[in-house]
Amino acid sequence: MNQKFVDYMQKFIGKKLAVAVSGGIDSICLLHWCKLVGMNIVALHVNHGLRAAASVETQYVCDLCKNLGVPCKIFYWTGEKPTAGLENAAREARYKMMTDFCHENNIDALLVAHQADDQIETFLMNLGRGSGLYGLAAMRRETVRDGVKIVRPLLDVSRKELRTWCDDNNVKYFIDEMNSDPHYTRVKIRQNRYLLDEKMGISDNRILLAIENLGRLRDKLEADVEDLVQSVVDGKRAVFSDVFLFDLSGDIRLKFIGTLIQTIGGDKYPPRLNSLAAALSRLQANCKFTLGHCTLRRLNDKILVVPEGEKTTFRKRRHEKQHI
Repeated sequence: MNQKFVDYMQKFIGKKLAVAVSGGIDSICLLHWCKLVGMNIVALHVNHGLRAAASVETQYVCDLCKNLGVPCKIFYWTGEKPTAGLENAAREARYKMMTDFCHENNIDALLVAHQADDQIETFLMNLGRGSGLYGLAAMRRETVRDGVKIVRPLLDVSRKELRTWCDDNNVKYFIDEMNSDPHYTRVKIRQNRYLLDEKMGISDNRILLAIENLGRLRDKLEADVEDLVQSVVDGKRAVFSDVFLFDLSGDIRLKFIGTLIQTIGGDKYPPRLNSLAAALSRLQANCKFTLGHCTLRRLNDKILVVPEGEKTTFRKRRHEKQHI
């Protein structure tokens, strides 16, 4: 068992944890390792009903959990499935069922089995898209989704190590045929990533180190932006000067306005970058428009952000924060 995993999991001793178990190498190994280190766990498995082998995998997960003495909850994705964006819809449905269960059962964290190879592939996919800091920093070890802490304890562990452990311990797992379909960008990267090391000397460890460094920078930037947002927000509105906004550097300005709109509008995610860039362009002159369930207004040198539908008055309220 990987020592980094063991060390990381110490802080979760005594916590109520859920483990997302698909039946693949990564999640099956995660389930076993959590059991071996004495975690208080329940396994969550989602049958999407999209593949012929789904029922076989579901039964295997049930039998495995019974043998391990781990409680298991099976979910079924029923109803009409979309013809476009099926993979994304399945992921959203899967997380919704699991996070709802976590809320209902006072689960402290949901563990998912993304590992080091997934992290590298995500980095390279985002690099190919021309992503900025947030895309290149790839996956976080801990995030929050629908009010539930999502934990990825295997980000330091390679797929090869997980497979070797399962094989050495005669642990059965399933292989999704989609993982070898070269029509998917992630699979193309997976099948050709070795060339970076062989031809250019760019090893997996070096890529992981770059991701770690970028992650620290992302976290610092987010903390700074959150401080900026809190300095202008009073309840559900914010007023600040145009100088306060446009004196910020480009990346911070985009992150600030996105975080501010998300905070006031209450959406799960901030607006897309192209929408935020367009908003910043409009805010360079007097304007009034809506974005992310917020109304944004500029009048002369002042900018106001309020929930959509509220009055866009600049009359200063008592004790209201204003960066003007």
